[in-house]
Amino acid sequence: YPDQNCGVIWPDPNDPPKNLIDVFPEYLTHQTSLDTIGPYLNSTMLAQGWGKPFLMFETNTASCGGFMGVSDSFAAALFGVDWAMQLANGNFTGALFHAGGQNVAYNVRLSPPTNESAFHQWTIGPIFYSSIVVAEALGTSNTSRVKDIFPNNGDPHTPAYAVYENDQLARLLLINFLDDPSGANDYTATLNIGGQQFGEANAVPAQVKVKYLSAPSVSEKDNITWAGQTLGARFQVDGRWKGDENVQTIQCNQGANTCDIKVPAPGIALVFVSDAAQQLAAASQSIATFPTTVITKTANTVSVDPSVLATSNGNNGKSRANRIGGTSQGGANAAAPGKQPALILTALSGALVGALGVLARALW
Repeated sequence: YPDQNCGVIWPDPNDPPKNLIDVFPEYLTHQTSLDTIGPYLNSTMLAQGWGKPFLMFETNTASCGGFMGVSDSFAAALFGVDWAMQLANGNFTGALFHAGGQNVAYNVRLSPPTNESAFHQWTIGPIFYSSIVVAEALGTSNTSRVKDIFPNNGDPHTPAYAVYENDQLARLLLINFLDDPSGANDYTATLNIGGQQFGEANAVPAQVKVKYLSAPSVSEKDNITWAGQTLGARFQVDGRWKGDENVQTIQCNQGANTCDIKVPAPGIALVFVSDAAQQLAAASQSIATFPTTVITKTANTVSVDPSVLATSNGNNGKSRANRIGGTSQGGANAAAPGKQPALILTALSGALVGALGVLARALW
């Protein structure tokens, strides 16, 4: 984690709660990812030499649940992409983006609270969009290699990554951390591939395809789109993309060996360069839709089989003494009173809240 918010959970005069205005800029600069990965680079180098995987077991915007208003904003989505790609660049095999309960700000998704599932749907956290962008950036070939290319003289507000497949440039990921809806801080990246300065033939394709991750501002929580589509606003997510997908085609100048790609402020442009990458970007979506309780039923439908409940171990000591609740076949149910082990197994009904694993490297 690049930061922590533990002073809110465990009050400590030596670690007071942090001012969100002070921490917000941390998630709007490439330097944060560089500083956070620095201590691990020697270890990932050793792992590479030994042919071993190297995993980030837990990460996200800030430990102890993140920062409300920051970790659940578009800034977190931008940071999540930059951080995952930096992990890939640093030779991490993979990373797990942690999630938690209703009071955790950096969750990838949240179920409706308490009994509101009868009329509310799910909520997607901005960090979920990060995982979608990174998954498409890395591709499915399992041959991708990621390189931080430090464009614009290493400007920390406009990082970029090149993704190679089978030693050929497949995709380019461009980030703009600046927050300016006026368009004054949009920038245009000029792509050159090969060329006389490298003693190579011009290699810019006739065209490239581009998908954009966009939002009105870095503080936006709900109105986030990927290639023109969104999963929905708060309590409106049913797992299906809404709107029409918009994959832009940009014509390149092969004579000049240049291709100009606009990057909005704020936003991310994922540029599909190789023929294979462009074909995947332009492919029509294959979507399987399944009925859900949100659509087909009008009330909370969680239930427990009475026969399972009757033989569960969710009882107190007095019940166990009367031989009620054994679940082991041929075991505890036949024990004499007072001889049963004090084992309690809790049956959970509902959704398991786990953690989102984001593949942050494809150099296997």
